Amino acid sequence: MTADLSLCGDRELAARALAGRQDAYREFLARYKAPVFRLIRANVGDEDEAMDLTQESFVAGFAALARYDGDRPFRVWISRIALNKCRDWARRRRARAFFTRALPLEIAYDVAGDSPAIDVEANDRAELARVQRAIINLPANLRQVLVLRGVEELSQAETAAMLGVSEKAVETRLCRARAKLRAMLDA
Repeated sequence: MTADLSLCGDRELAARALAGRQDAYREFLARYKAPVFRLIRANVGDEDEAMDLTQESFVAGFAALARYDGDRPFRVWISRIALNKCRDWARRRRARAFFTRALPLEIAYDVAGDSPAIDVEANDRAELARVQRAIINLPANLRQVLVLRGVEELSQAETAAMLGVSEKAVETRLCRARAKLRAMLDA
């Protein structure tokens, strides 16, 4: 009596996972791992860190699955967890950066720089890197809206639900994010 889990809705899949069905967890991963990874990568700018944070997000999500509200899409719920993981990562990164700058100068020479590798000089790659850096430098509330609406192509309502703000706030933040990004790229 094995049902095709790809036909199950998020609520039914969650119920099966909570009942101990490991294949339900695998189906959640198959459905949502790629979009969550893209969301995190766009927020942190580093693929290795994004992979780690994606795993952390799903571990946290699966541990809290009993609190999942089946009336909402699982993608929105897991994406909120992922955004929280990104915020935590950014706080840890700022703390590490502070201590890195506090090192004596003779040790500081061994710290890797943020400059791109020499082999990344093709115009299209350089431009992509420049845009990614500009996005990363946006304030978190603007960056999140820009990524969710522009990269992940979520609707205004889905973005509002994911961030816990009104649709008007999403619209305003998106307008501000685009203007600020344009100014950063023109500078």
